[in-house]
Amino acid sequence: MCDKPNVFSRLLGDEPTLAGALPTPAPVDDSAQPLARGSRRRRLWELPSQALCPVIGVCLPMPVLRRRIDKSLGGSTVASDYDLHCGAINECGSRSAVAETLQRELDQRYAIALRQSAQHKSTEALTRWWAAAQLSNDVAGSLWATLTHARCDAGLQEQVLRDIHMLQHQVGAANRADLQRLEALLDENQILGRELAQAQSRSSRLLAERAGQIERLQSEQLRLRGELLGRDTAMAGLREDLQRLEAAVPGLRNRQEQADQIRLQQGRIHELERALLAAQQQVERERRRVEETRQMLDLARAPQPAPESDLALPELSERAVLCVGGRQAVVPIYRQLIERTGGRFLHHDGGEEDAVAKLDASLAAADLVICQTGCISHDAYWRVKDHCKRHGKRCVFVDKPSASSLQRALGHLSEKPTEA
Repeated sequence: MCDKPNVFSRLLGDEPTLAGALPTPAPVDDSAQPLARGSRRRRLWELPSQALCPVIGVCLPMPVLRRRIDKSLGGSTVASDYDLHCGAINECGSRSAVAETLQRELDQRYAIALRQSAQHKSTEALTRWWAAAQLSNDVAGSLWATLTHARCDAGLQEQVLRDIHMLQHQVGAANRADLQRLEALLDENQILGRELAQAQSRSSRLLAERAGQIERLQSEQLRLRGELLGRDTAMAGLREDLQRLEAAVPGLRNRQEQADQIRLQQGRIHELERALLAAQQQVERERRRVEETRQMLDLARAPQPAPESDLALPELSERAVLCVGGRQAVVPIYRQLIERTGGRFLHHDGGEEDAVAKLDASLAAADLVICQTGCISHDAYWRVKDHCKRHGKRCVFVDKPSASSLQRALGHLSEKPTEA
């Protein structure tokens, strides 16, 4: 099918007369040419016609074939790849300028394979080498080296042509699969290209933002460096002023240290004075408590008052009397006096130990209130006064926390309304 005689007569577009001048080679009877048995390798035109098609098609890429034929013919071919391939086979059927050019190209291109095949001196060794070479990446070089080897007999030649024929089919199928994968890869490449462009855009934007941030930070660094330089300059000036002052006033540093120590001692003295004052106040409170307790004991030891004094106390008739304030030592005496009048005794210390917030509940439960103003807090005082005023409860305010004061307060409850 690839045999087309005189095909180069229409391959040259620039100089058709050059191709037409070439002699048409006579057909060669391949069966009449015995295989070489010496040490000389066969040439391209010495190969059988059925071997020329795979050798030229497999061993010579189409751009190389076109370039070599153009150079050999001295023109520029305009034929298709198939016509060029058939013309090259026709020219290599005998020794010609094209055949010699292609022979040199094949020897140069596959010099390594030729040297490797030359190491095998028998047909069996060459057969094993060809079988192993089919699994390598240089099948074209192995094909050229095996077919032109001096020990390639008719059987090996037939086997090589069969193997290369089947390999061409497999390569064609693989090429179609590769084309499909190539199309898929091209689509994926386009997608990845778009994603890469987007990533590059984002990266460029981030780089620009980072560059702006770096520029701002550098400006801030320069500003802070200037401030630090100014501060260092001011500190250096202050140190010089301090040195001048120390030189002008000898012992200034010692005086400053002494002044600091004096201030510390004064602070310590003030703390001790406050502690002493608190201790004195505590002693005074304890003394007053002892004095009040003594008075209460004296009152308890005194003879009972005349019956007419008892008549001076009001009859409370189970009414609740709240006593706000008073010392804990006299609370039992307060309870005794109020219960003697028939009332119920309630007590709140006015915020010394009991919470002031509990005073509102005690005031709500009381019918009468006696407030000892000298023993309660300001908050408790105003709570009592405000509650009695709002609810109209009778309240008597007592200055001194004593049993006699409580008796007078009970007498006032029967004589006059609650004080505002």
